[in-house]
Amino acid sequence: MAVTVETLEKLERRITLTLPAEVINGEVESRLKKLSRTVKADGFRPGKVPMSVVTQRYGYQVQYEVVNDRVGQSFNEAVNEAKLRVAGAPKIVQNDKAPEGALAFDATFEVYPEVKIGELGGAEVERISTEVTEAAIDRTVEILRAPSACAPRTKARSKPTASPSTSKARSTASPSPAARPRPSSSSSAKARCWSSSTRPCAA
Repeated sequence: MAVTVETLEKLERRITLTLPAEVINGEVESRLKKLSRTVKADGFRPGKVPMSVVTQRYGYQVQYEVVNDRVGQSFNEAVNEAKLRVAGAPKIVQNDKAPEGALAFDATFEVYPEVKIGELGGAEVERISTEVTEAAIDRTVEILRAPSACAPRTKARSKPTASPSTSKARSTASPSPAARPRPSSSSSAKARCWSSSTRPCAA
């Protein structure tokens, strides 16, 4: 199969695919006959549905599937023949300028760029090396041995604080009889004076 590849941009290509109409029609008719064996329709027994009814109901769907399969197959064959590395899925549209008795489709897609590696026989490679001296090793060891580098830090202990529930319990607890304040003698005397007379007396 002769394949003509058209370059649109740097990485964009286009291929025109041509399919014979008789091949498409023959494949559609074959699939419809196979479908008529299992299709069901009102008023007909299974497998006895007329081809005209099957074509009317499923003709468009079957034709779409056949064209889609044939176009995909033709595209893969054309790409392999042209030895193209396709990047992504192609965009396929129908071409109205198809020859008589055929169907034409334009497939637009992108290809991977070609990377060419130059001659590396005379290239110079610079090797970088680092020397570790004994003095550097001793200095690192002294740093690791220092107390400030290895000793763990201690945190100051904070005084325990009473929880809110404990403080509340202490505030609501009634004091013991021994801890209750006793009234002074002067207070008792004043109380007795007010009870015995309407006039206040001297304490």
